[in-house]
Amino acid sequence: MTPPDEPQHAGTPAAHDLGAHGLGPHVVGTRVVVRRVVPGQVGPTGGPSFTDVLGVAEQWSPSLVVRRADGTRVEVPHDLIVSGKPVPPRPSPRLRVDAGAAEARMRLLWPGTERERLEEWVLQASSPTGGRLRRRTNSVLAAGTVDLSPADARAHVADWYAARERRPLAMVVVGSAEEELFRDGGWHEPVDVDGWQVALQLASLAQVRRALARRGASPYADLTVVETHRDEHLVVLHAEAEVDEPGAERVVVARGGAAVRGDWAGLHDLAVEPAYRRAGHGTAVLAALVDELAARGATTLALHVLTTNAPALALYEGLGFVTHHTVTYLAPPG
Repeated sequence: MTPPDEPQHAGTPAAHDLGAHGLGPHVVGTRVVVRRVVPGQVGPTGGPSFTDVLGVAEQWSPSLVVRRADGTRVEVPHDLIVSGKPVPPRPSPRLRVDAGAAEARMRLLWPGTERERLEEWVLQASSPTGGRLRRRTNSVLAAGTVDLSPADARAHVADWYAARERRPLAMVVVGSAEEELFRDGGWHEPVDVDGWQVALQLASLAQVRRALARRGASPYADLTVVETHRDEHLVVLHAEAEVDEPGAERVVVARGGAAVRGDWAGLHDLAVEPAYRRAGHGTAVLAALVDELAARGATTLALHVLTTNAPALALYEGLGFVTHHTVTYLAPPG
């Protein structure tokens, strides 16, 4: 099959009679590619000229009507159809961004971090939060090329983090050339944490918002969303859900964070206290954050989740998130 709407030439068509191509009323509303005869045009061999049309079938009778991506409508009489078939929907623009660019966007959603570029790689370091160092903000995003030998590149990363009293870590896309570069030098997933592979999941904010709305009212007693950081490009939010406990202070039962920069927003640290799970409190926090992110112009939601966290993966899939790619963290030997 040739690129859509570029004329093709061939001999006499073998099967452009109605029905021989497998198209029909059932394709209305789906994305199709259709090869048709171009009336009045003759190919170099003396036969008819063909062209392909790609778009969404809007009508079947009396003629097939296809709306292309640019909005133009093409009418194709049935007797000019040579072949055709349904094709998968066009991938969302948010899914067409490459893994390195997606992770680079996520890196920019963390305030107060030190960043330094090593050509296309990004070295990043931050202070502990909640008593721990975050891997995603204390690792090099190794995605793209550097004009160094593999040994020198690995050494530069190790020295940079050693100078900051950090364990060297490299975030690499699973299956990438960068993963191979580090593994060839003996770098590996550290053994002190159970689970190092992380999925980056993306979703349309509008789709997630609709899915949350279908779940109905959330049973929280009180929920607050506060802005914890703002600069020229970035806004960071924190949300908490509280309930009244008899004879006790109000208790925070769920919390979560988010950051928005441009039209991308990252969700992080969504958690519910064990004793209060399966009561809708986590959903309440998520819904409040999504509403606030929508008000601030976000259209794409992103989050990292461990590939071993089956309950979280199921939750996010039900809200419309899809896995864009998987990363892992590698540390040097010794």
